[in-house]
Amino acid sequence: MPAGAETRTAASPLTNLAAVSEPSTPPRPPRPWLTGARRLLPAARRWGSRLAVTVGGALLGVALLGRVDAPIGPFDASLAFRPVGGGADLAIPPLGSLAVDAYDGPLRLEIQLRRIDEVRVQSLVSSPAALDRVVDEVSADLRSAVVRLVWTTTGAAVLGAAGAALLLTRRRREPAIAAGLSVVLLAGTAGIGAATWRPEALSQPTYTGLLVNANSLIGSAEDIVARFDAYRASLEDLVGNVTTLYATIAALPAPPSADADSTVLLHVSDLHLNPAGFDLVAQLVDQFEVDGVLDTGDITDWGSEPENQLIGSVGAFGVPYVYIRGNHDSSVTAGLIAAQPGTAVLDGSDVTVGGVRVVGAADPRFTPDKSSGDDGSGSDELLQATGEELADFAASLDPAPAVALVHDPKTAEPLDGVVPLVLAGHTHDRRVTELDEGTVLMVQGSTGGAGLRALEGEYPEPLTCTVLYFDSATGALTAYDEITVGGLGLTEATIERTVVERPGGETAGAAPAGQAPTGQAPTGQAPTGQAPPGPTPAGPTPAEAGPIGPAEAPAPDPGAPPAASPAG
Repeated sequence: MPAGAETRTAASPLTNLAAVSEPSTPPRPPRPWLTGARRLLPAARRWGSRLAVTVGGALLGVALLGRVDAPIGPFDASLAFRPVGGGADLAIPPLGSLAVDAYDGPLRLEIQLRRIDEVRVQSLVSSPAALDRVVDEVSADLRSAVVRLVWTTTGAAVLGAAGAALLLTRRRREPAIAAGLSVVLLAGTAGIGAATWRPEALSQPTYTGLLVNANSLIGSAEDIVARFDAYRASLEDLVGNVTTLYATIAALPAPPSADADSTVLLHVSDLHLNPAGFDLVAQLVDQFEVDGVLDTGDITDWGSEPENQLIGSVGAFGVPYVYIRGNHDSSVTAGLIAAQPGTAVLDGSDVTVGGVRVVGAADPRFTPDKSSGDDGSGSDELLQATGEELADFAASLDPAPAVALVHDPKTAEPLDGVVPLVLAGHTHDRRVTELDEGTVLMVQGSTGGAGLRALEGEYPEPLTCTVLYFDSATGALTAYDEITVGGLGLTEATIERTVVERPGGETAGAAPAGQAPTGQAPTGQAPTGQAPPGPTPAGPTPAEAGPIGPAEAPAPDPGAPPAASPAG
């Protein structure tokens, strides 16, 4: 076989194999969603980066520029939105803060009270009308400040987003897109806040720092306001109707000096800035036709400048107002009272009212904060020294004084035997005692019911004061009426007249021969304890005061003690 033939024969199998092909795979069906996703992926990445730039720039703008300073009532405050969750936070440095979960969302409203504006405070406390409007003004100021903050925050967010887009992309249209995105985000944030607004949360704040006890304090303040509204409403009926109370005196024995030249003085103490107490004093000055008011101190609570602006009424009573400073009253308080017409502030000095000479000394302490311990070590020595100085001064006067005014009863001991009558306060516990040398010590309760803070209790302290009758010629005390006005919810008052016994056992107001002595002054309850040896009731039988209101006091049966009737 020729050589060429063998070559062709050997190569033919390979040629044949090369010509054989494997079975073909069927084609995959088309997937348009994948194609669309691949086309959208770059756009999503692009908008995702735009959103990230917008959020970052907006937050940076809000952090740097989203803040406003505004007056809110008497305060200067700063307001800002912070990306720390919804709600609001009020910071009162250095006391702490209170948080209110009032809405949801990415931005929290933060308010910080930075300082109190003295000018605005002065205008508030010097004007009762301004005080009445202060809540409305604070609400209006806060609303205006929040609106300003919203617009400021919107502008800061838009500016921050646009600036970040321009800085990072350097494309002309990106800042406009970022600004539009920021507006959409802010609108969504506002919508979430409006949809989740919880106004009831405003009454349930969370406190931090020193304000952790504020919940009970604010609750007490709200309780005081509610109680005082009811209290003063009832007192308006009562105090405005003192004429009826005064009419019941017709059933009492006349003061021994009624037919002679007499001086009527009203003893008040511890008003503690209670407006109802000032109302009561004004009514009694008019109805009892008193010749002067003797105030044994603590007319304020803290002796502060705002309080001092509220005691300007003492010069408008129309009668002399004699005052000594209590441990709650500052020297500024005393100066303000001294500057009013018809007032006298005693401090180791004297004054004569209607023929009755009065000496007095200020409390040597200024301790409005009871936690400081005003009765602590050294206090008794100070009071004793003050009493001794006043006793030396009283002993040097001719004629001798008839009355001495001190605030704390502990000051009265050195005056025993030097003056016949010492008036005091401080303890909020009315009592009348005779000291060893015969001086009568009359401690007043609280003409202000111990102030507004006493309204926290279920039974506020009553308002007390005493009408004193003096013989103008001798300055001797002849009788006194102890007046008590009921506390919260009680439109009642009691008056108890005591006729002072003269030396030798003769009653200054004794009935003429052949006539039985008239009974003791009406009182709402039986007298507590025994009468002091000096001033004694004119008769043994107590009777209750008639109701305060349209009912009139029953006419007394001649020759018999007054019949008892329920207190109103």
